[in-house]
Amino acid sequence: MTKLLLSLHVLASILAVGPVTVAASMFPRYARPPAPGGTGAGDHDLRAAAFLHKICRGYAMVGIAVPVLGFATGAQMGVLGDAWLLVSIVLTTVAAALLMAMVLPGQRELLGEREGPVAERRAAAGRLAMTTGIFNLLWATVVVLMIVRPGSTTGA
Repeated sequence: MTKLLLSLHVLASILAVGPVTVAASMFPRYARPPAPGGTGAGDHDLRAAAFLHKICRGYAMVGIAVPVLGFATGAQMGVLGDAWLLVSIVLTTVAAALLMAMVLPGQRELLGEREGPVAERRAAAGRLAMTTGIFNLLWATVVVLMIVRPGSTTGA
């Protein structure tokens, strides 16, 4: 049962969290309006940005399976009290909160703002890119903790 739960947890992580991190990373590039007096729109494409936002929203809902399967796997393995797993749980919670409270609303805001100062919208896209980078760094840290498992007795 442990191998099945672990396999499902890893698959859910790859198939749900992976698309969110990639789409969220790409979003600011397409949502950022061109600089005033710029020579072209560059990558500015609100249709692409809207599609990336849709991917983030959809896969965020599917991503709920990752911690659910993670808790089930941890319980089955008897490691729910291990420090590496507790840190992973905290980081996962922070990443999920960041996604729900800042990344997705920031994307919605940039998609909805068609008017207003271009410099302000460009700055908002820059802040969103930074927030998304932190979100991705949190997930990368969780992945490393899952692989390294400090204090693990497996010798890996």
